[in-house]
Amino acid sequence: MQVAAEKEQNWDVVIESRNSLFDFKFRELWEYRDLLFLLVRRDFIAFYKQTILGPIWFFLQPLMTMAMFVIIFSRLANISTSGIPAPLFYMVGIISWNYFAECLLKTSTVFKDNANVFGKVYFPRLILPFSIVASNLVRFGVQFILLVIMILFYTIFRPEEFSFRFNIYLLLLPVLIALMALFGLGMGMIISAMTTKYRDLVFLVTFGVQLFMYATPVIYPLHAAPDSIESIIRLNPLSSIIEGLRLAILGRGDFDPGSLLYSAGVILGMTFIGILIFNKTEKNFIDTV
Repeated sequence: MQVAAEKEQNWDVVIESRNSLFDFKFRELWEYRDLLFLLVRRDFIAFYKQTILGPIWFFLQPLMTMAMFVIIFSRLANISTSGIPAPLFYMVGIISWNYFAECLLKTSTVFKDNANVFGKVYFPRLILPFSIVASNLVRFGVQFILLVIMILFYTIFRPEEFSFRFNIYLLLLPVLIALMALFGLGMGMIISAMTTKYRDLVFLVTFGVQLFMYATPVIYPLHAAPDSIESIIRLNPLSSIIEGLRLAILGRGDFDPGSLLYSAGVILGMTFIGILIFNKTEKNFIDTV
């Protein structure tokens, strides 16, 4: 009698292992959207807790980096900025690169950083990488406001140096930002599977991301790269995205629709592979972390 009664019970939640690597359960992610908002809020509180300036660092970090780039690369090295005022040229590259780098670095250690949570309670594990992308997107949005203020300053007070004009490429802005986020997400999930076993890889990734910036047209326009390495730099999926952002926002950039399609194909493929590897790793990573 007792066995029959247990079989008739309808449970609200059934915890079970994924039977297929291709079962991404995106619908379940939507059902846990409240948890996503809580994780984003947690990231902000954890990052700025016990800091004196708090969220002001949102503005100070890119401004200090921009000032350093202007002095070193524009004034001393005399690197071309395609006729764009150096502060605007570097600010677009800085906030874009910071968004990608933060998504990549934080996603690459998601298993190690959240092992205590993974081992205690069930929730769709993919929600953590997506929360990292979302929280960094908020910071990118705040820093983008700073860029808009700088553009308005030049347009109003220094129109002879730069004046904003709407162009059709501005409509691509959400697509370019989404591709940049997916690239960091996909690469981060692939690396996260390896950092569960090889902790030293975290240091290598941090160093590698710094070097990767110089293979991306962040501090120089793509056309200014030497001919011998320009074709190699174009293979970087971020190259067309950064140049596309400059063209959309500042009206100048070495942008090619074919290069964007190439970048989109590479990024979407890498994101798909990253999710597959993430799903496979989450089943038994707790034994190695």
